[in-house]
Amino acid sequence: MSKEFDLSALLAERGAERYELHTRYLNHQLPRMLHTIGFDKVYERAEGAHFWDADGEDHLDMLAGFGVMGLGRHHPVVRQALHDVLDAQLADLTRFDCQPLPGLLAEKLLAHSPHLDRVFFGNSGTEAVETALKFARYATGKPRILYCSHAFHGLTTGSLSVNGEKGFRDGFAPLLPDTAIGLGDLDALERELRKGDVAGFVVEPIQGKGVHEAPPGFLRAAQELLHRHGALLIADEVQTGLGRTGDFYAYQHEEGVEPDLLCVAKALSGGYVPVGATLGKDWIFKKVYSSMDRVLVHSASFGSNAQAMAAGLAVLSVMENEGTVAHARRIGELLSSRLKELVPRYELLHEIRGRGLMIGIEFGRPSSLGLRSRWTMLQAARKGLFAQMVVVPLLQRHRILTQVSGDHLEVIKLIPPLVIDEADVDRFVTAFTAVMDDAHGGGGLMWDFGKTLVKQAVAQR
Repeated sequence: MSKEFDLSALLAERGAERYELHTRYLNHQLPRMLHTIGFDKVYERAEGAHFWDADGEDHLDMLAGFGVMGLGRHHPVVRQALHDVLDAQLADLTRFDCQPLPGLLAEKLLAHSPHLDRVFFGNSGTEAVETALKFARYATGKPRILYCSHAFHGLTTGSLSVNGEKGFRDGFAPLLPDTAIGLGDLDALERELRKGDVAGFVVEPIQGKGVHEAPPGFLRAAQELLHRHGALLIADEVQTGLGRTGDFYAYQHEEGVEPDLLCVAKALSGGYVPVGATLGKDWIFKKVYSSMDRVLVHSASFGSNAQAMAAGLAVLSVMENEGTVAHARRIGELLSSRLKELVPRYELLHEIRGRGLMIGIEFGRPSSLGLRSRWTMLQAARKGLFAQMVVVPLLQRHRILTQVSGDHLEVIKLIPPLVIDEADVDRFVTAFTAVMDDAHGGGGLMWDFGKTLVKQAVAQR
């Protein structure tokens, strides 16, 4: 008889090897980076917007797994749904039947976008975008996709073709036919549409990189231009969707915007089972799946699996029953207003922007001579080092996890679980104020760490 698998025993025996195992078998640069910036923590458990390290210290999560943990970690309703679906022992993924859970989840999702009619379920945000790109090209019969500078839509080849960050694209050409325009640049959009070969325009209503919101009226005007030229509006709400910005979808902030295709993922998973969804208009789906011969022309082996569907249904149920969207709007406004009060106080603090619980904190060149010389030193070594100088003490001294919003950006992005409360807002603002006090004091550990970052940046050139 074979020995029974014991996960708890395996983790107890070898969990301490986590960084060594990653170095040896996975992306070896990840542990190297974590060691360098002092993020090489050992976290033991998590609940809601908090997790605890090996010493039992509580940490506040203002990152939410890059937005995946919309309801926080281990929400009891989502946990129970997964227990229930496993215990049900469903005949899942037979590929030749129609299970009820995908239809029920599609129905729930579409209720939040009544102008859309059908859903394709994949396994991630980048798959949701890939699906939208394929469907747009086939439905219109045109090859080219437009996207925005600084956009992020995923890292698989099709999604990479509409990625606005050069560092991600380098070395992976050739990609799909594509053209970047500036976020909000209607003249550039119309100029490209006049060429007659554009299938669609994919856009984040609020860009994750830098937390830049589409200008008022841009999405509506873009939609009208696209439809006039026989092209489609594709809204990428992989990160902004499901309440993140204080509306169920971020595009709903602007009246009259009705995307032809809509991509969601991340928070739909409940933090447990990878899932992505592409919502679209009936005519698009019927053109792609135009006959029985084309029934599997676009599919995913694990798409619509019972565990992912159960998690998604539980997430939407919790959001409805607990008023998650309204809570995110209220707490987001509180956090933004508290942070905006600090802008006149700190010359290194340039701007607070965003909506709901998607907030960007941008730093900028100070006016006083002493701070300006230190800022210039950091910028000469590598842009983005000051933001990193803030992120590190927030974790090391105040046990708050945040992230720099993108490479070479002096912006911190806050995308906490949507369940954070007033006490969490107080904790973050208090910690952030202490870090900014240290930075403006002109000495101390923060600028010493900055010198270390400069040496590392110079050494890597």
